[in-house]
Amino acid sequence: MSKKIVLAGGTGFIGNYLEDQFHNLGYDVNIISRQDYHISWHNKAEIVEALEHSEMLINLAGKSVDCRYTDKNKREILSSRTETTRILGQALMECNNPPPLWINSSTATIYRHAEDRPMTEESGEIGSGFSVDVAKQWERAFFAFQLPSTRQAALRIAIVLGEDGGVIAPFKNLVRFGLGGAQGSGNQKFSWIHIEDLFHIIRFLGEREDLSGVFNCSAPHPVTNRELMDQLRQAMNRRLGLPSPKWLLEIGAFLIQTETELILKSRWVIPERLEKAGYSFKYRTLDKALRQIIQGSD
Repeated sequence: MSKKIVLAGGTGFIGNYLEDQFHNLGYDVNIISRQDYHISWHNKAEIVEALEHSEMLINLAGKSVDCRYTDKNKREILSSRTETTRILGQALMECNNPPPLWINSSTATIYRHAEDRPMTEESGEIGSGFSVDVAKQWERAFFAFQLPSTRQAALRIAIVLGEDGGVIAPFKNLVRFGLGGAQGSGNQKFSWIHIEDLFHIIRFLGEREDLSGVFNCSAPHPVTNRELMDQLRQAMNRRLGLPSPKWLLEIGAFLIQTETELILKSRWVIPERLEKAGYSFKYRTLDKALRQIIQGSD
């Protein structure tokens, strides 16, 4: 029997990367999505069949938060996370041979705006507001399931950086057009993770049968927004970049139909549990990550 994993919501930047990496390791990757050529969210029998004898379920499903927070979008952002999680949990309960590990996405945005101290899994303070409420309900839906044969790990993922998507493209465009200065105060923390480390963390959790619960998926060395833009300009050989005050960001966010929270919230998140468990980050510092992403060198 060939080895397989199940990737739910695996059609975006992160999902495509994980699919390629697992294929390279010889896995069959069964994808659940709303696209016609994948397993349908409405076909419970096919979902159960895919999960049988699989090594791992990874759930990335959820509407992008890169949009205006209208009432309609808010409802879709929440339901696309909680309902898909419930569908998967119910399917796992019907399996005779369920996967030994279920990894569910969560978000580092669950913590409060923090410029005073870092947030760990143990000492981090949960924030307030719409994005935090979504994260809390998402994790609540996930941990509502008690699965005797399947470990559960919720990954509070920071901003994911990589060559083929994510936030790097718009940031590079700002630098390219001379707008690569600090955004807002520039003091807000930018917690990030290289997509290669995210993949290796998933593999690490697959091997460590003693680990479950909540994990901060972020590099050990967050930077301020000002440092982010400085290092991005250096990596792209641009000396100057105009800053963007908050009022200008508000106008820009409205024009491109997104929210300034994605830029202005201070996410200061530390991967305490992963490091204590012995995970070693390949990309610990932002300069090394940016060299790989922009210049293609490790």
